[in-house]
Amino acid sequence: MIELPFDTAEIEALILRFKSVMAREGMDMPDLGGNASDDEVSEMLQETEGDLSRDEITQEIETMNDEQQDALVALFWIGRGDAEAENWDETCALARERHAGRVSTYLLSKPLVATHLADGLEALEESGLLDE
Repeated sequence: MIELPFDTAEIEALILRFKSVMAREGMDMPDLGGNASDDEVSEMLQETEGDLSRDEITQEIETMNDEQQDALVALFWIGRGDAEAENWDETCALARERHAGRVSTYLLSKPLVATHLADGLEALEESGLLDE
């Protein structure tokens, strides 16, 4: 059985926050040229300097212990198809071995991080190996 070093609900909440951050655009749109009432929607999708979402995810991941960070990367790899749920222990060990730099930077650099984490969690659940 696979025992995750964090609660499944915590990962699901993190996935939602990743989706929120990854949906934002990094570029400015100084002149939207449209209807002023529609401009607010576009502005909401802009990542601004004062937006704490990315910083909050970074802080949350970087305050996780090594085992939790390794498991997060392993979930990502399984969801991306680089590993199988049945090889959980080996995948976590490989994540530890290859760890270089900040895990948050690595994950935030992947546009489909939320999808891959969700798919990884689903693969673990479907494998029947997840100790819930």
